[in-house]
Amino acid sequence: MPHPVARSLRQLWDRVVSYALKFGVVGLIGLVIDVGLFNLLRFGPLSADAWVSSALGAKTVSTSVAIVFNWVGNRYWTFRAERRPGWFKEFLEYLVVSIGGMGVSLLCLWFSHHVLDLTSALADNISANVIGLALGTIFRFMLYRYWVWGHHRDEVPVSGTRLERAEKAVFAGTDSEAQAPRSRQSDPTDSA
Repeated sequence: MPHPVARSLRQLWDRVVSYALKFGVVGLIGLVIDVGLFNLLRFGPLSADAWVSSALGAKTVSTSVAIVFNWVGNRYWTFRAERRPGWFKEFLEYLVVSIGGMGVSLLCLWFSHHVLDLTSALADNISANVIGLALGTIFRFMLYRYWVWGHHRDEVPVSGTRLERAEKAVFAGTDSEAQAPRSRQSDPTDSA
């Protein structure tokens, strides 16, 4: 029987840390998409008068694109064992949480831009992509982990389906059906 401390550490790893690390990797890629697109829209070749070039417009578009990327990454990697067959409902829940996280970031940007009158590129990036992102990430991780992909769900997870077994066979070589010996059936064209 494992030591209680070792068991507690294993449970912490299984329940939080492994998810947080994968969530972080997906999030970092999403961050590159978000910040890169934000700055391209904000300071790129588009007309300065276009809504999409305004601070709030650029952040809304860049975060929306990153949300879709992050859903795919989190669904198929971070929380793959908890994903449900009802992907549309899951995406809507993910979208609600992501919009809440985007709202946190936009609130920080709005406060910095319109209340504190800090309108430089550096101020916009710090308020939206550092402070807002950090607060929004905490908000999103907790709700993704415990609501969107929470263990309390009534739906049966996708794991164990033919698709999941095929993915395991291809990527990990652990599919029991793929490893089970097959009996050779007689083939009427086989003369031996």
